[in-house]
Amino acid sequence: MNDWVQDQWLLEWPNVWAAQEWIVPAGVIGTVLFTLILWAYQSIQAPLIVKLACAAAKTLAVLLLATLLVEPMRSETKPVPGANLFVVLADHSQSLQVVDPGQSETRADLLKQQLDRAAPWQVRLGQEFDVRRYQFADQLSPVSDYEEYLADGRATGMISALDSIADRFEGRPIAGVLLLTDGNATDITELAIDWSKYPPIFPVQIGADEPAADVQVRRVSASQTNFEASPVTVTADIAATGMVGESIAIELLDEQGEVLETQTVSQPAEGQSFTARFQIKPGERGVLFYQVRAYAQSQAGLFEDASKSNEATLLNNSRTVMVNRGHGPYKVLYVSGRPNWEFKFLNRSLAEDDEVELHGLIRIAKKEPRFQFREKDSNANRIFTNTDDEGKEQVEQYDEPVLLRVGKLEPGELSGGFPKSADELFPYHAIILDDLEADFFTQQQKSLIQEFVSLRGGGLLMLGGGESFVQGQYLRSPVGEVLPVYLNSVSPRTGASEFSLALTREGMLEPWVRVRTTQEQEQQRLAAMPGLRVLNEVGALKPGASELLSVVSATGETRPGLVTQRFGKGRTAAFLVGDLWRWKLHPSSHDNDDFERTWRQTVRWLIADVPQRVRVEAIAKKDDPNHPLHLSVQVNDESYQPLDNADVAIEISTPAEDVLKLKAEPQDAVSGQYGSSYVSRTDGMYRATIIANNPDGSEIDRVETGWVADPAAEEFANLAPNVELMRQIAEGSGGEVVRLNRLDSFVSTLSDREIPISQPMVRSVWHTWGVFLLAIGLLSIEWGVRRWKGLA
Repeated sequence: MNDWVQDQWLLEWPNVWAAQEWIVPAGVIGTVLFTLILWAYQSIQAPLIVKLACAAAKTLAVLLLATLLVEPMRSETKPVPGANLFVVLADHSQSLQVVDPGQSETRADLLKQQLDRAAPWQVRLGQEFDVRRYQFADQLSPVSDYEEYLADGRATGMISALDSIADRFEGRPIAGVLLLTDGNATDITELAIDWSKYPPIFPVQIGADEPAADVQVRRVSASQTNFEASPVTVTADIAATGMVGESIAIELLDEQGEVLETQTVSQPAEGQSFTARFQIKPGERGVLFYQVRAYAQSQAGLFEDASKSNEATLLNNSRTVMVNRGHGPYKVLYVSGRPNWEFKFLNRSLAEDDEVELHGLIRIAKKEPRFQFREKDSNANRIFTNTDDEGKEQVEQYDEPVLLRVGKLEPGELSGGFPKSADELFPYHAIILDDLEADFFTQQQKSLIQEFVSLRGGGLLMLGGGESFVQGQYLRSPVGEVLPVYLNSVSPRTGASEFSLALTREGMLEPWVRVRTTQEQEQQRLAAMPGLRVLNEVGALKPGASELLSVVSATGETRPGLVTQRFGKGRTAAFLVGDLWRWKLHPSSHDNDDFERTWRQTVRWLIADVPQRVRVEAIAKKDDPNHPLHLSVQVNDESYQPLDNADVAIEISTPAEDVLKLKAEPQDAVSGQYGSSYVSRTDGMYRATIIANNPDGSEIDRVETGWVADPAAEEFANLAPNVELMRQIAEGSGGEVVRLNRLDSFVSTLSDREIPISQPMVRSVWHTWGVFLLAIGLLSIEWGVRRWKGLA
């Protein structure tokens, strides 16, 4: 029995007996007739099965007619025609441009056929309800019909569309919402939604449950490491379904569409993700974009000719990622108590890195005591004894150290020696102290170094020269407080005079400490290094500090070699070895650049994550179908304290090469925080330049950022309909999930559901043609069997 007959039979089942006074007479009549039928068939000579069949048919017919004497009636409620609202809500996002297995048309084409107003389900729905038609993608819009239906929406804002419908018809008699969608909402949040506050929702599943043939780039990310020249690693997660036995090709392209590298994965597991990694060294600075695309190797050329593809869609075969290489150049201040090999090799190592500027202050003569005899009429340091009188006025005085300034310095930069104020020191990103006693600095400068790390967020590295750490009298100084090791309770070293380096477990986990690819190669490198002889003895490690390198003597005694720690907003490191330069002079380093890489990676770690005066963060609002991008800008003053009353302008370059200008407004919640939102209406790559000015109009800094508007990535993240979400919506709101090919039968049941405005209706079963047809049919069966068997 089909669904329509079942529905009709249930509709006619009586629930009211109008002539209850006829119950007894009807029972008597039925009993008498039943008795007569039994007596009559008992006397007939025929097989028992035949007599039972005929007696049962006639008995049922007689009982049915006797029941009609009691006037059975059907009492029910029906919706008042046109008094109740019913919403038809159709999804027109681009995710419906998918061809399911065994289909020649897209999901959108199949849906459009059902959206024809002449369709039987739409005609019947219009007869009983006030039908309101809407379509949604990234926003909700009313329509009179769906003649112009086109699945071209950039996003599936299903949740926001349902919220708008619930708000728009709040307090009005709405019987339900027919939601035609694949259920793959792009504005779903992690928060649980209370669906009971919505009207009954009846999701109509669009699309087959079987997975379609498809190659999908699910996610692409880019990361910059602290390795030399800061190479960029692009990681892509890819999945292939319906591609059994196929090899998948993955390509990395630059912004101009040139293929930089191609990788091939042979016969990946069905439906499971696999990862492709590309490591590149961009030749440019600033905001860069890279694209990863994947395809079945047997279908090469499908991006130029789509007819070569048998995939469900090509809109999820590629994704673009942004890389921001515009933070540099980074400035590192190296301060040493004497000329040494360490600075020579450090300077040479960083010369190849165009993102790091090394400025050096090298002391070549100490200041003289005040009681030292001096030349008549001259206060110059004795190192300038033979300098002419005019030149003596421009050199260090007798009670000042003589400093050699090295690096690409601006005019007047570091002319007064080590910086004495935050304005001079805070433009640097890291400080390296080597073989320099604490008394070289004034008390104010020591406190300034501590603030440089804790407040500025800079990096501090102290190297193990002869006048560093304990020997440099840093105990109970602000600089000593910053270091990751205690400078008291020092135990003297015993045993052999030479020692070697060894990576600790924590050191093996830090990429910037390693140079070689594998652990075995790293151990071979350390074993080939020459013996080191200068080690600064210190006390225990401070809480939270990490020992990354140990020094091991010939007797097996171990001491800390490299120790790091977070301090305030910055980071500090203590490299307790004082003669690492021996490594470069050793023959083992002549055929490789391990020594240079070590220095570059160490400095890269030191300057990593150091805050800029102007920082920008682009945050996409995932709960909004339009996915507006919020640009959050943090502006600091010269002391790196939040700066209010700044003027922040944003210039956005769109994929169409238009330039839009926005103004970032102060945010109430955070001091020094400014923000502005932007909706990317065009798919593609965006660049933004943030210009921050002081209240007096002078420019603080300008920084760049970028993002990719790629709604197709989320739209086609899952090609199968999200049946689970549709079930949650239906169960929570009091509706049910409907198949697209069952719309006619579903609409026929709406009048029997709970409707806001309805009217009572009473129908007599006596006037139902099915009852008389059943009675006549039973009597005809009984008569036919008797004639067939020749019974009287």
